[in-house]
Amino acid sequence: MAGSRYALISAAFVGILLISNVVAVKPIAFGAIPIGDVSLPLVFDGGVFLFPLAYILGDVLAEVYGLKASRRAILTAFALALIASLTILAVQISPPAAGWENQEAFAAVLGFVPRIVAASLVAFLAGQLANAWVLDRMRRKTDGRFLRARLIGSTVVGQLIDTLLFCTIAFAGIITGIDFVMYVVLGYVVKVLAEVVLLPLTTRAIRWARAAEERAA
Repeated sequence: MAGSRYALISAAFVGILLISNVVAVKPIAFGAIPIGDVSLPLVFDGGVFLFPLAYILGDVLAEVYGLKASRRAILTAFALALIASLTILAVQISPPAAGWENQEAFAAVLGFVPRIVAASLVAFLAGQLANAWVLDRMRRKTDGRFLRARLIGSTVVGQLIDTLLFCTIAFAGIITGIDFVMYVVLGYVVKVLAEVVLLPLTTRAIRWARAAEERAA
């Protein structure tokens, strides 16, 4: 059952998703890794900086409040992301006011790109639902034990689904060959490693939420 901190955590969860969706339109190159005669490019999308936090909060929601409450937050975030995309589209196609000369820049940066929008929404929904389901399933199987192992296990599954769907829908055919392979692999590895590194923060957030709900009960 949702408690007193559920609204706060859900709001942060939704906000992080919306910010990540805006910055994910830009692929970022951080150089390359030379391996013999091959150079493996370090290519990510802008969401790599913030999106792992969405999975941390998703873990808190699923672990503390249960699968049903977690799904409610995920579906709310999905709906608001869709509304945000449609609002950006409406602004983009609306005629600019006289003297405003940034229409092309607005369209280039925030413009409605169907592939990016579809990729982001589909990947988020599938990845987050999978993450919550795996974490809840493992919690039931282990009677709530082995929290760290459960968090890592759900992340591995959720991020795999999220990364494969987003990269394929958004950039297959645009980023090609070894660049695309490295984009997918590095995006996945970095997001999983980020959550492993942030695991102490996740467990503390879970303990904080549980303690807050117990005090409020």
